[in-house]
Amino acid sequence: MKKDRIIGVSPLFLSLAEAAVAVLRTGDPGAKMRLSRRIAAAWSAGEIAEIGAAEPPMRPARPKVPELRPPREMPRRNIGRGPKGGVAGRRALYHALAHIELNAIDLAWDIIARFSGARFAGEALPRGFYDDWVKVADDEARHFALLTERLAALDMDYGALPAHDGLWEAAEATAHDLLARLAVVPLVLEARGLDVTPGLIEKLAAAGDTEGRAMLEVIYKDEIVHVATGKRWFDWLCARRGLNPEAAWRELVARHFKGAIKPPFNAEARLAAGLPSSFYEATATVSPGAPGAPGVPGAKRTSDRPD
Repeated sequence: MKKDRIIGVSPLFLSLAEAAVAVLRTGDPGAKMRLSRRIAAAWSAGEIAEIGAAEPPMRPARPKVPELRPPREMPRRNIGRGPKGGVAGRRALYHALAHIELNAIDLAWDIIARFSGARFAGEALPRGFYDDWVKVADDEARHFALLTERLAALDMDYGALPAHDGLWEAAEATAHDLLARLAVVPLVLEARGLDVTPGLIEKLAAAGDTEGRAMLEVIYKDEIVHVATGKRWFDWLCARRGLNPEAAWRELVARHFKGAIKPPFNAEARLAAGLPSSFYEATATVSPGAPGAPGVPGAKRTSDRPD
């Protein structure tokens, strides 16, 4: 089999890093999702052989909509039954989650491209690192497709509502260091999703939205795996740097994340992802700058999830 050709993907890419940058430079959300899935399939099939190296953009390409606003300007919404909830609230929920998943697609490809040439204690990242993050990218693309399909069933397109840019702000703050990126994105922001998603599933069930509940259950299980992926490679890199993972994580969060880690925590899901309570509870305080407080960038936080 020729290794310089990706079947079904145009243009043709010679390396995974080059393909990752192509996703980041694709502005149309649907095209970004489809290209992500095709590249992931090509990598899995061995049709992309080389990891390579490429320079990613600091910001991924984005469509003209949704309008991006500061997190403090995003309204809280009700997804239950009644005059303040109903279909409008669920549309807002799925739109917010679709925006998070679109950012998550880019984050997965960015970590592949941005750190593809990095060496740690003289050692390159193992191929398993790339296997894992390609799988994450594919999952996030699948989640985006599920959410936009659910939006369409409710007569709404992605981009119809405003959204915020908090998740990519966290990416920019950690673009210089893979350990910082892993500490903040999967181990703070995505871990927060494990805390709040079960409550959303319960609310959707109470509202009679069985399709939405089933969809979020799928996404929730995948996100446990994604947090575990972040923890596994965080620990790997700490070992190469001779660092204690818990101490290193606390120091990096204090330096690169605005605010504190906010309870309540889903201890069971966090433990399943490799995060024992000792890892995060020592940093758990509620402050004006904590995740979920008005004006604080972030993703998969209480304030990102409609009530």
